Amino acid sequence: MRKFILIAILSAFVLSACSSFNDKDPDSHSSASLARFRAGEIQEYQGKLLSPAVGPRDNSIKGIQQVDINTYNLRVTGLVNNEITMNYSQILEMTTFKRLITLHCVEGWDATILWEGVSLVELIEKSIPKSNAVTVIFHAADGYTTSLPWALIKERQLILAYRANEIVLPPEMGYPFIVVAEDKLGYKWARWVTKIELSDNKDYKGYWESRGYSNEADIRK
Repeated sequence: MRKFILIAILSAFVLSACSSFNDKDPDSHSSASLARFRAGEIQEYQGKLLSPAVGPRDNSIKGIQQVDINTYNLRVTGLVNNEITMNYSQILEMTTFKRLITLHCVEGWDATILWEGVSLVELIEKSIPKSNAVTVIFHAADGYTTSLPWALIKERQLILAYRANEIVLPPEMGYPFIVVAEDKLGYKWARWVTKIELSDNKDYKGYWESRGYSNEADIRK
């Protein structure tokens, strides 16, 4: 009986979080959504309503990370011929791409956001990946890891975002960088990325994947 009550409470919590995040009316924002928009954040793009760049609650493994951008560096390492280290400003000097992409959380909510960032392919290729590199592992400031196939990153031309809805990426969403893993569930969207590692382990499992979550993380349509 106690187990049943606990499950019911948890279910109610998740459902309330989801319902407070998703707008019931597709033509307008709910009051809960409006309250989460930050100063300067756009709410509409090309006639489509945008979701706030901050979700309904923090679901990270160690809380929201506060990255010191003055000492921050992003490393590209592993199976590469030229390991590289770049600071925030150097990455922002790369070609910028904008993408309107929906993030789907495994908890049930989703968020359609205008992302702005750099090409992961262009960034990774600066390191000259070795021919046996098949997996890209993303390491975060809180110790979180997840991975994507190198071939998929190239095929879909995924980006590493540093802005959301025309504002600097909020800490809650992964400042300074989040992986915009289009068409993958949210746990593939690594936040607070500090290292990108190329590997020959096609079966690598990150934090949630090693705890039973699907390594493919495909969105069910």
